[in-house]
Amino acid sequence: MAETQKPVILVAVDESEHSFLALKWALDHFFASKETHKFKLIIVHAVGSPASYLGMAEVGSSEFVKALDSDLRKSAAITIQKAKDICSSKSVDDVSTEVSQGDPRNVLCEAIDKHHASILVMGSHGYGAIKRAVLGSVSEYCAHHGRCNVIIVKKLQH
Repeated sequence: MAETQKPVILVAVDESEHSFLALKWALDHFFASKETHKFKLIIVHAVGSPASYLGMAEVGSSEFVKALDSDLRKSAAITIQKAKDICSSKSVDDVSTEVSQGDPRNVLCEAIDKHHASILVMGSHGYGAIKRAVLGSVSEYCAHHGRCNVIIVKKLQH
């Protein structure tokens, strides 16, 4: 008899406090029991390409682009390790991680499809209307275009 696959929960992380708050929320709400968990946890981190930071591929020396790429990879490794440490601190060790290059909106929606996710959990940066209009809201995009339920965890003001 084949084992049925667990539904997938994706948690989006970046370097922000908001994304780690969302991870902690997901762990507390979906992985709190010490029993076998009902979900498979996958942490997804989107990394921009060096060209996206430079504005166009032709700008900058090849050494500079290589150094920038190296810095982006190191930053991604630190972010993923912090997420794994948070999971371990909550006794959740069965976690997969994925780092993909690209716009976070596309990376997350593609991860939803790739893993047939049931839920995407992500933080809200709490940008104001003007900043959100300029930068775009990743959470808003995923809520509208992602093919699963999206939980946006907000930092509550006490």
